[in-house]
Amino acid sequence: MPQWNQATIVGVGLIGGSIGLAMRARGLAKSIVGVGRNQESLVDAKRVGAIDRSTTDIAGGVKSADLVVVCAPVDKIVGLVQEIDRHCPAGTIVTDAGSTKSEIAAALDQGLTNARFVGGHPLAGGAKAGPKHADACLFVDRTVVLTPTRRTDAAAAEAVEDLWTALGATVVWMKPKEHDEALAFTSHLPHWAAAAVAATTPEKWLPLTSTGWADTTRIAGGDAALWRQIFTSNRGHVLKALDKFEKVLAALREALEAENDAKLEKLLNDGKNRRDAVGN
Repeated sequence: MPQWNQATIVGVGLIGGSIGLAMRARGLAKSIVGVGRNQESLVDAKRVGAIDRSTTDIAGGVKSADLVVVCAPVDKIVGLVQEIDRHCPAGTIVTDAGSTKSEIAAALDQGLTNARFVGGHPLAGGAKAGPKHADACLFVDRTVVLTPTRRTDAAAAEAVEDLWTALGATVVWMKPKEHDEALAFTSHLPHWAAAAVAATTPEKWLPLTSTGWADTTRIAGGDAALWRQIFTSNRGHVLKALDKFEKVLAALREALEAENDAKLEKLLNDGKNRRDAVGN
């Protein structure tokens, strides 16, 4: 029996499209509606089966929804949720997939009339964007962070947890600030480092790159405007992560310059051991 009568996905790209496919595969909604600005992307989403119908009108897309998932750039989420709130039925559960949480939580913690908002962030993605690459199993065995506040409706938060659990994810609850501090190290700093490595490499040596360079810089291929928004919305925590990163780089350089091979190997082993602890 479907849990939702109408689930509306605002922003049907890789993440939104994968949510639609996953919900459909598990029979979680009677109807799945896609809302977006790009008509071609909406057509692709319907073609792959991520949504039943689409619209570019957000008011029309949410007027009958009992669940809305916002998969949009972080600087658009607050405005979208506020617009959804003006047009959705009273009690509609609204959640998001934004990569930073503090600013969003602070802006939406009060002032909503109809929507019951629950902050969320699925730690999943892929090298290719768009609904053509959506995957119904994208969230299986992946972590989804929920960031409710003291004002968050408890029943709504539990319903969003049940949704992600049904999609195969492991749900972790964190405070918005705690989430942003952690993700500065585990997501934002890696992208920063990947972009720096790619930008540092002389173009004439690119034909000599192999798997090491490709693995290290893969995420640097992400949308620059999207990542600029993520960095600036989590500026304080990213800067603290960079402080620590720069200290480690300085220690590695100092060991190399001083011909201190033992210290250099120890620092490299520190990194290896931390990486090995992840286990994949």
